[in-house]
Amino acid sequence: MDSRSLPHVSVVTPVYNNAEYLAECIESVLAQTYQNWDYTIVNNCSTDGSGEIAHRYAAKDSRIRVHDNQEFLRAVPNHNLALRQISSESKYCKIVFGDDWIFPQCLEQMVSVAEDHPSVGIVGAYGLQDARAHGMQENEVMWDGLPYPSTFISGREVCRRLFLENTYVFGTSTSVLYRSDLVRSHDPFYNESNLHADLESAVVLLKTSDFSFVHQILTFKRWRPGSLGTFTTDMNTIVPGRLHCLVTHGRDFLASEEFDVCLARLSADYYNRLAVSLMRGRWDKKFWDYHKRKLNEVIGFSRTRLLAATIARLCRAVLSPYETVKKLRESLRQRRDPSQDTKHAPQQYGSGAKRVVG
Repeated sequence: MDSRSLPHVSVVTPVYNNAEYLAECIESVLAQTYQNWDYTIVNNCSTDGSGEIAHRYAAKDSRIRVHDNQEFLRAVPNHNLALRQISSESKYCKIVFGDDWIFPQCLEQMVSVAEDHPSVGIVGAYGLQDARAHGMQENEVMWDGLPYPSTFISGREVCRRLFLENTYVFGTSTSVLYRSDLVRSHDPFYNESNLHADLESAVVLLKTSDFSFVHQILTFKRWRPGSLGTFTTDMNTIVPGRLHCLVTHGRDFLASEEFDVCLARLSADYYNRLAVSLMRGRWDKKFWDYHKRKLNEVIGFSRTRLLAATIARLCRAVLSPYETVKKLRESLRQRRDPSQDTKHAPQQYGSGAKRVVG
């Protein structure tokens, strides 16, 4: 079949100082079995040669274009700028971050599933995350999928499962495909005040569209020092991101009683995590200012609740000394080397963590 008869896909890569991995990222797009695409690399004032790498590839392939920012943008605004570069002819669009890459059948598999269901606004798939960043020997798939062999679920139902069951199927921005008309109709696409804007954007799109899933590993996510992912791990931002999403959008999917239960459970989990951070010696002002601000934005920060959660954790520590010593040793190891945070990803993405040799 002539590739020009297939739906057009716009691929975008926002780049800031990814010279070490950018060629691998670009080569993964060039290696796609699906060929009807255009590719825009947005160079965010890189100083390490990333721009030169991007321009070398663009000179060799007319489907590749480089947009050089005139001024540096923060991460999420730069992602929005990248999505504004998608072609007006595209039916679907795909983000591939500059330190990530996609497997050869990624576009083909995702477009195929999307074409089977015209109401679909987002397509997800499993993705590997770099185990070396977590001090492990094997790469891991760290989020849930739909029950096999199902490839389709209504937007309403997948969001209900997110809030009620903590079932997270969206992965990372690199692991999803969006319908382009939905991206173009939401500008800015990402909420620039939310570090987990990809989750919020998915929930917003699924108010009016549906979700499909490919039961294959199609993307690779790399965690590296200085990246946004590493920052969110260090600052433990996923729970405030989830709480913001629930408070802002949860009532569109949940009955009043269900919303109240979810809010109580997630708030309790948030204070429990803060109590654990306090007990592990996390006292720096930047960390606490961030979490106080995020709580005040949605439900209000309560010193009383933090004290109660800390006392509860202390009681648990006294009653379970073996577990306490084990976690203390783990905490000390992580403080010496933050990249050894092997617990982070399963907690972040729910109970569906899978381990895959890679």
